[in-house]
Amino acid sequence: MSRTKPLRRDAQRNRDLLVKAARELYAARGLDVSLDEIARTAGVSSGTLYNHFPDRADLVEAVFADRAATVVRIAENSLAMDDAWAGLVHFLERVCELQAADRGYNDLVSRRVPQAPPTGDFQRGYTLMKQIIERARESGALRDDVTLEDMAFVTWGTARTVEATAGSRPQAWRRHLALMLDGLRATAAHPLPEPPLSPDELATIMREC
Repeated sequence: MSRTKPLRRDAQRNRDLLVKAARELYAARGLDVSLDEIARTAGVSSGTLYNHFPDRADLVEAVFADRAATVVRIAENSLAMDDAWAGLVHFLERVCELQAADRGYNDLVSRRVPQAPPTGDFQRGYTLMKQIIERARESGALRDDVTLEDMAFVTWGTARTVEATAGSRPQAWRRHLALMLDGLRATAAHPLPEPPLSPDELATIMREC
């Protein structure tokens, strides 16, 4: 059985500096920060960056690994709540708070980084989110025609609201989310004019964003 060889101390230090620099720059300015700028901020050469992270997707995965784990914990807490609707609201509010606090993560949830493979925590979060939706729907609180893919409208809408209002009204996304939540309630349901996105359609849209 093969094992990953541990990095030398200096190599590990450089990797840590790169992840720290990328995390700070992404949080402040989003995912479009150049890799060369990240290397300069970390105080290492671009060659060193590419040795550790051959493409942007590798670096993004390293930077946001903790966010995926956080989403899993939020989802688990949501499913542990007695009230299914309260669990759904808790999940969406906490995830939107992560978006509002970190411009890089806000970018990440609204588009797919090319070549980025789904991590174990990402897959786990996806499965738990599906359970949150199904549980709220079965309780009668969530409208019957809502699908997991419809949750993309919440994250996409919040992402744009966060981006547009961060400088002047950084909490405005909470009003946006409250309006969205009212529209998701079974008691507010009216027939929808379009069918839901399929999983394949959503994946294609995320790749093209």
